[in-house]
Amino acid sequence: MNPIVEFCISNLARGSQVVFDTLDKDPNVDVLDYGCLQNCGVCSSGLYALVNGDIVEGETPDELLKNIYKHIEETWLF
Repeated sequence: MNPIVEFCISNLARGSQVVFDTLDKDPNVDVLDYGCLQNCGVCSSGLYALVNGDIVEGETPDELLKNIYKHIEETWLF
């Protein structure tokens, strides 16, 4: 089973779409998008995703992607 990364469609529109697209090409990560993840405060203030249920944030798409992979490495056993 792969780690699961979830995105809110509103946050995709705010700039995390490129991160979604990059992760979607990674066969070792399962990526999902939802209408809302019920984290509106976090969503409205910057880029974020849920990684196995944990909020991971980044100020830029590159930083978000880096932080997602870092979180996976620190918490996930392949």
